[in-house]
Amino acid sequence: MARRAGSADLPLHSGHVPKWLADRMTRLGAVVSEAIVHHYGRDELLRRLAHPFWFQSFGAVMGMDWHSSGITTSVIGALKRGLTPLSRELGIHVCGGRGKHSRQTPGELISIGEQVGLDGSALANASRLVAKVDSAAIQDGFDLYLHSFIVTEDGQWAVVQQGMNGERRQARRYHWLSEGLKSFVDEPHTGIDGIGQGQIINLTDRRAEASRQAQLDLLADLGPDRITRELAAIDAKAAPVQEVDQLLLPHLVMPDHHDVRAENVVMRRLHGTLAAAADRGPADFPELLLVPGVGARTLKALAQVAEVVHGTPCRFSDPARFSYAHGGKDRHPFPVPLKVYDQTIRVLKSAVQKAKLGHQDELFALKRLDDQARLLERTAAGPSFDELIAEERVTSHSFGGRSVFGDEPPPDSLSQNSEERQRSRDAG
Repeated sequence: MARRAGSADLPLHSGHVPKWLADRMTRLGAVVSEAIVHHYGRDELLRRLAHPFWFQSFGAVMGMDWHSSGITTSVIGALKRGLTPLSRELGIHVCGGRGKHSRQTPGELISIGEQVGLDGSALANASRLVAKVDSAAIQDGFDLYLHSFIVTEDGQWAVVQQGMNGERRQARRYHWLSEGLKSFVDEPHTGIDGIGQGQIINLTDRRAEASRQAQLDLLADLGPDRITRELAAIDAKAAPVQEVDQLLLPHLVMPDHHDVRAENVVMRRLHGTLAAAADRGPADFPELLLVPGVGARTLKALAQVAEVVHGTPCRFSDPARFSYAHGGKDRHPFPVPLKVYDQTIRVLKSAVQKAKLGHQDELFALKRLDDQARLLERTAAGPSFDELIAEERVTSHSFGGRSVFGDEPPPDSLSQNSEERQRSRDAG
């Protein structure tokens, strides 16, 4: 039986991903996926994508809004753009997407099946069934608008799809994994992301098997017209409806506030990462540190990317922490440091390319960086979260900081603008 991984609240946010960030997300998403496949295989990448906590952390380390539903669309889009040119090499295909792209998923799967020798029609049916279960068998008030099907050349797959409740300004993300899947209608999910909305109808709960069979029996015995008349009579009498208790899943709460706060981050983990970058970096990357543009700040980002590649599920309970690697497009917790981002991609890409040629040193140095972070977090200490973020904003201009509001100005200009705004408020 497919395992459940948890749930989370995902606030809806308007806006778009600027091209300068989308292009970098494409490159970083692809090279992180390559590193995972190199170390752990294709099936492990599918397991990561089917884990709600890891998926949110992955989006945060890529510079997206750390808590919002927009991570789903942007990450899936980045992976589709980044992995499609590598599909033959990696044996991984990303299909579907948002809106009209979701409806093209069955056709894409049939085409891929013809190319690599899979039963494309069976995959297409799986895609339709997954979408139908989350839109009909689970009636939770969310309308599906995104469906992505990631399949490997040996027929394993993961699905990430998302529904929206416009009135509540909330989204719910659903994760599926073919590994261990025995039934499409008996607890098939690896996890469901979304805010709790009270009691819902979940016909995929194992305890609903009798209900599913009873519905089939009713349809056979009475026919659809008779069932409609019976339901109308029940509604007229206002008969109470017996509700079924839902199984509780581990729940990741994504708050409505856009800014990243100290309570959103497990500081001992962040301090461990920063300490590892300072301690292991010079030992493992002596030549790298001599390259112009690569320094202590890039190593901090690389340490967090290394955790995304190597971390176990329990490491991703605080996705906000991963926004420290490359900031956020809306300037939360700080503008995206483009120079750091580009160096992160360059270093990781170099490590992966050399590993393909049999030279594993750089890629395993990143693994040691992550191992050291886990050891050091037991004892490491450092500045408070607010102090760390304040420092990042002061140095943002020097790292090529950019957000949807434009390039980050020098700190003196920021201070002057802040004083002018304060004088304006005082005058008003």
